[in-house]
Amino acid sequence: MKGEENMSEKVILLVEDNPMDEELTLRALQHNRISNKVVVARDGAEALDYLFGRGKYEKQNSVQMPQLVLLDLNLPKIDGLEVLRRIRQKETTKHIPVVVLTSSNEESDLINSYNLGANSFVRKPVDFEQFIDACVQLSLFWLVHNQTSPKK
Repeated sequence: MKGEENMSEKVILLVEDNPMDEELTLRALQHNRISNKVVVARDGAEALDYLFGRGKYEKQNSVQMPQLVLLDLNLPKIDGLEVLRRIRQKETTKHIPVVVLTSSNEESDLINSYNLGANSFVRKPVDFEQFIDACVQLSLFWLVHNQTSPKK
């Protein structure tokens, strides 16, 4: 299947400061044979540096834009809502699908995420099997089925 051939070339940017949640997400993707390269940013500033080719990513000639951003909200340095706001402000990143993947139960986080342009808001399941299921569904939709905006 042609879509599956190119799937592993698509980068996922995981923005997660909790090492346990990072490990769970990576294991869930591996468990479901999602072989995409996953770039992990452990705070909001690092995520923005990756996306905009700054800081430690400045010297890399071709930072590959992610096909999908999995974004936690409760991040050090720059919180997830501000990361989302900045992603949507830039022409080069405004069409990247952003899935807020958070443990927050605050209704305001849900509302603010959508107001700032999140494509999806998913509360992290506590149960590992539910988490695996959520990750595979997200990955299949955003990496295989979703049609992205054409590049300029």
